[in-house]
Amino acid sequence: MAEKRGGFTSENGAANAGQQSLPNAVSTSDSSRSVVRDPAKKWPTTAQEFDEMFDNGEDIDHLIDWSLARLAYPMKRVNVDFPTPVVARLDREAKRRGVTRQALIKMWIADRLDAAG
Repeated sequence: MAEKRGGFTSENGAANAGQQSLPNAVSTSDSSRSVVRDPAKKWPTTAQEFDEMFDNGEDIDHLIDWSLARLAYPMKRVNVDFPTPVVARLDREAKRRGVTRQALIKMWIADRLDAAG
């Protein structure tokens, strides 16, 4: 049975019924990496609390083991030429949304591909 600490479980089980545990938040195995708890920082007890912290813009860096982070897919660079007025419009829209031009283009292309099926 997985050991519970601070509302999280050491394995993929959930500390609270019906709620997911947060991956890599606290490790209970001596052979695995563990996050050192800073008592001055907020530690959520459920995935929902973690999501709320993220959505509210709170610092969640202490909850994540970044050494385990991996890209979901390998990246491939492509070049696309746009007319200058189109780039200006992209830049205005990106600024309005608070994202980069590249992020805006990626979001729009992904949305369009998802809609196409």
